[in-house]
Amino acid sequence: MLIPSNSSWGNWFLLSFAGYLHPDEFFQSPEVMAGDILNLQVYYPWEFLSSSPCRTVVFPLMTSGVTYWVIKSLQQLDICSSCITSYTLLVSPRFLFTIFSFILDYSVYQLAPLWEADPWKALVLLAGSYVTLVFYTRTFTNALEGLLFALLMVLVSSRKADGSLAEPTSSPLIGVITTAGFFNRPTFLAFALMPLLYWAGLIVDSQKSIKTVINHFLKLVLCACFTAIVFITADTFYFTSMVTPFNFLSYNLNPRNLALHGSHPRVTHVTVNGIMLFGILHILAIVAGFKMLKKYIHQLIRDRSYYHGSSGLLVHSEGSPTLLLFYFVPLAFLSLFSHQEPRFLIPLILPLVLFSASQNRAMKWKHVIIIFNILGALLFGCLHQGGLIPCLFHLERLIHSPESSNHPGHYTLLFAHTYMPPRSLLNIKKRNTHIEVIDMAGSEEETLCQTLEQRANHFTCNDCHVFVIIPGTVRATITKCGVSFKNETLIFPHLSMEDPPQIPFLFSGNWRSQLGLYILQLDRRQQSL
Repeated sequence: MLIPSNSSWGNWFLLSFAGYLHPDEFFQSPEVMAGDILNLQVYYPWEFLSSSPCRTVVFPLMTSGVTYWVIKSLQQLDICSSCITSYTLLVSPRFLFTIFSFILDYSVYQLAPLWEADPWKALVLLAGSYVTLVFYTRTFTNALEGLLFALLMVLVSSRKADGSLAEPTSSPLIGVITTAGFFNRPTFLAFALMPLLYWAGLIVDSQKSIKTVINHFLKLVLCACFTAIVFITADTFYFTSMVTPFNFLSYNLNPRNLALHGSHPRVTHVTVNGIMLFGILHILAIVAGFKMLKKYIHQLIRDRSYYHGSSGLLVHSEGSPTLLLFYFVPLAFLSLFSHQEPRFLIPLILPLVLFSASQNRAMKWKHVIIIFNILGALLFGCLHQGGLIPCLFHLERLIHSPESSNHPGHYTLLFAHTYMPPRSLLNIKKRNTHIEVIDMAGSEEETLCQTLEQRANHFTCNDCHVFVIIPGTVRATITKCGVSFKNETLIFPHLSMEDPPQIPFLFSGNWRSQLGLYILQLDRRQQSL
C-alpha cells in the first residue's frame, strides 16, 4: 500500500526548513542538549564524550540548551501541555539562531559606510544570499563563528564617517570575542588574524605614548584570559577536562584523523566551495585580488615608498584592498587543511558582501546573483536530504499515537543511505527501551539485504514493527533482498547527493520516487516481491 505523505508536509514553513545540510547541525548542539536537559534518547558524538572532548559545552548550553530549558519549563508549569514535540525540538533552536543572524545585518549596516560601501545595497546582498537564509538559521558552530567574526570586525573598524582614523577602543571586548571564538572553533583565529592586525596598526598609528599602547594590549590580554577561565571552568564541570580547543587542534592537525572525514585537494575552498556558496561574488573577489596583487607588485618594483609608515597596506590603503585581505587570508589558512567543507567558509560572507557592495561591483550581475541564490536555497534549504526530517516527524507521530500508547510494541527503525538521523526528533525518553534505531549509513547491498533477511525471519514478538528508511534511488536494491513490505510511505522531496538519481529517470513517470524517501514496513512473510 502506497501512502503519499507530501500533502501533510506541504505547508510552506516546514518545506522551507526541511533540508538537512550536514549532521553537525544537530550533533554539535541540539542532539546533545536534548539528552542532557530533556532526558531524551540521543546519540552523543565522540566530541562530547568525556574521554575525548573537543567541543566546548558553553555555546550549546547558551543556544539549544536555553531553548530546550524554556519549552521544558513551559510544559512543567502546564502553560503548554505538549510543548515537547519533534517540531518544537527542531524549530526552537533554529528560531534562536535566526534571531542571532540579525547580528550580521547590524554589522553590515554599521560597517558599510566605513568601508566605502552602500549600506542598503550591502544589506540586500546579505539578505538575498542563500548562505544567510539557510546556513545562518541552522545550529552550526560555523554560524556562531560568523557572528563572532562580524562583531570583531565592528569592534576593530574604528574609523570616522569621513574616512579619517579614530582612536581605537573596545580592547576588552575584542579580547572577549576573540577568546570566545577560539573556544567555539579554534579555526576562528584564522578569521581573527587580519582584524586583529588591522586593530593593532590603528593602535600604533593613533597613539604617541608607548604606555597607552601597552595599556590597550594589556586590557585585551587580561579580558581574554578571564574569558578563557570561564570557558575552562564550564568545560571542566561538564567533561572533567580542561581545555577543549587543544583537543580539537590535536585531533585536526593529524592528517590521518582528517582523512576519516574525507580528504580534499588544497584548492577545493578556492575553486569549488567559494563558488558553491557565494557564486559570482567569489569570482569577482578573485579577479579583484589578482588585480590588487599585480598593482602592488608593480608599485614595489617602481618604488618602495609604501614600506614607510607603521601599518602599511592595512591602515593607509583604501577599504577594498583591506577587505580582500579579510576575505583571502582566512581562506588561505583554511586551505592548508586537507578536509575542506563549504560551511567552513560561511563567516566570509561579511567581508565579501561589503566588498561587492562597494563601487557597485555586484549591480551588473544582479540577475545572475538572484537566480544563483534561488537555486541554492531550493537545493540546500529544501531538497538536500529533505525527506529525513519529515520522516522523523512521521515516525514520532506513529510511535506516540494513541493506538501505540494503548498497545505498546517494539519498534525497530533502520536507516540506510541517509544522513545520520537525530534521535532527539523521535522524542523518546531514555527509559523507553521499546524503540531501537539502527543507522546503517551507506552499507553495501549485501550487508543491507543480510540485515533485512535476519529481521524478517526473526520477529521476536507479535507487536514488533520494523521500518526501513531508504532514498528512492536505493528502492530497486531492496527488491533484490527477497523480503516483502506491507506498507510504503513516500516522503517528497528528498535528494541524496551520495546516491543521486539518474538523469533519465527524472524525465520518466517514476521521477517522484527518485526524488523521495521511502518508509517501508517489513512484513513477517518471506517472499519475493
